[in-house]
Amino acid sequence: MLSKTKMGYTNLRGDLLPYMSNGKRDYKKEEALYEKKHPERNKARVLRNKARAMVAKKNGIKATSIKGDIGHRKAVSKGGKSVLANLFIQNAGENRSFSRNSNGSMKSETSKRERKK
Repeated sequence: MLSKTKMGYTNLRGDLLPYMSNGKRDYKKEEALYEKKHPERNKARVLRNKARAMVAKKNGIKATSIKGDIGHRKAVSKGGKSVLANLFIQNAGENRSFSRNSNGSMKSETSKRERKK
C-alpha cells in the first residue's frame, strides 16, 4: 500500500520511494539509483558473469545452460582471480555452504561438505 506525501510516495513502513512518479514504478530510474548507490555490487556481478562466460566458452556451451555455480579454487575474497585455471563448475549447495564470520567473510575456503569427502 502506497501513500502520497509532500516528499513523494512512501510504503507502509514510511520509506520514501524516489523511483515512483504518478503512482507508477519507474524501473529504469530505480535500477540507475541502485547502481549509483552500490557500484561494488555491480562490479562483483560483472566479474561473476565474465567467469561464467569463460567456463561456458571453454566447454563449448552457452553460459545460461550451465547447471550449478562457477566455483573458484581459491576464493576471490582470499586473493583468487577469475582465470580459467581457478574456475570450475560446482554444485550450488557446495559453493554456498561455507562457514561465515559475523561480518559475512568466509572462515575457511573448505566447506564442511568438502571436509567430509
